[in-house]
Amino acid sequence: MILELSTTHRPATDLGYLLHKNPARAHSFPLPFGTAHVFYPVATAEKCTAALLLEIDPIGLVRRAPGVIGPEHEYVNDRPYVASSFLSVAIARVYGSALGGRSADRPELTERPLPLVARLGAVPCCGGEALLPRLFEPLGYQVIAERQPLDPALPHLGPSVYVAVELSATCRLQDLLNHLYVLLPVLDTEKHYWVDETEVDKLLRHGEGWLPGHPERELITRRYLRFSPLVRRALAQLVDEDEAAFAEREETRGNDERALEDRVRLRDHRVGAVLAVLRESRAHRVIDLGCGEGLLLQALLKDAAFQEIVGVDVSHRALEMAARRLHLDTMPPAQRSRISLIHGSLMYRDRRLEGFDAACVIEVIEHLDAGRLAAFERAVFEFARPRTVVVTTPNVEYNVRFETLPPGAFRHADHRFEWTREQFQTWSQEAATRFGYRVRFLTVGPEDGDIGAPTQMGIFVRE
Repeated sequence: MILELSTTHRPATDLGYLLHKNPARAHSFPLPFGTAHVFYPVATAEKCTAALLLEIDPIGLVRRAPGVIGPEHEYVNDRPYVASSFLSVAIARVYGSALGGRSADRPELTERPLPLVARLGAVPCCGGEALLPRLFEPLGYQVIAERQPLDPALPHLGPSVYVAVELSATCRLQDLLNHLYVLLPVLDTEKHYWVDETEVDKLLRHGEGWLPGHPERELITRRYLRFSPLVRRALAQLVDEDEAAFAEREETRGNDERALEDRVRLRDHRVGAVLAVLRESRAHRVIDLGCGEGLLLQALLKDAAFQEIVGVDVSHRALEMAARRLHLDTMPPAQRSRISLIHGSLMYRDRRLEGFDAACVIEVIEHLDAGRLAAFERAVFEFARPRTVVVTTPNVEYNVRFETLPPGAFRHADHRFEWTREQFQTWSQEAATRFGYRVRFLTVGPEDGDIGAPTQMGIFVRE
């Protein structure tokens, strides 16, 4: 069983600092079920590959209890050769620092998205290789899967249940390892140890930031916990954490950002500016990504030119608030047929988001961790790929005009960053070039001298 991790980041040998394993030598680690070895088949400034080779002792596993000899299948099985929960445990033991996002020598790299490729020669894929894209593509990975034959010398026997897998993405190494830690046992559906309440804690810890909004959250939870009675508890906690985070953001928003921006009626300016752009683009099918409580959706419904309107949010509570604002339960049938609300995340590929004339991402990106922006870019610009994308975000230079905002503070406690005009334009132009769009910029709200307007807008048009 072998896992290869590769990068072309320059210098590529920085991978050794992230994994806490020197590329110049081989490393071995005793584990309860065998031995793990780490070595580097390639270690140059241009490319570096770290291989985790796991040698499992199946006989030793059976004979751990003195005097007990199991049936033949306990000795002859696929466990030494396939990616399974054994490999997840090895990742946690051998790459524990990287899994936790720690690096003593290169701490700045832990939060930086890197070009990464993970290769696994044999993954048991219960449900067929079609399950792999459902699990990994929403996380931003490009998936290459090849079903392996039962016996290359006897092709008439047909394919096996094992798949060779290559996953590639620009992401943090910590994210890649956490995804593998959780999803390898999900693909295999077998765990080599008893599933108890500590497994719920592991699932929540390693799934933090990505599992609550994953389209296959329930399938992942059921399989990871081996369909035990703990599944319901884990799902409840995932939903509760998602909703609690939203409630905290909304409560904070009521205390700061909304109070600040209401003075210049910035929400009205934003909605008006977005509607003007959408009308100019002649969009008929519009999706609001991160729709929140439905302010923009409400304005879109008033214009008959927008024939199909979809609101998307990661929070069920936000969607409930939007439904109340829009009065969906009492809306006339003709009007109701124009709008729908769906639960989803902007971190994952979601085919329901594809095929729209325009997508709006209004005051959303600043709530994303910088390390997750690459996943967001792929989800919107590469996979959903609408003809027009409208993005707005605060202009941090304007914050000096908010008298009650302390120097250096963000407008919202949940903001991960707030960009200057130059920073936003640099990010926008790089994303546009990378994904085949052209971009132009508009200001939103009253402009003030050299510091610009309170909100900045990027309008991306697909080439």
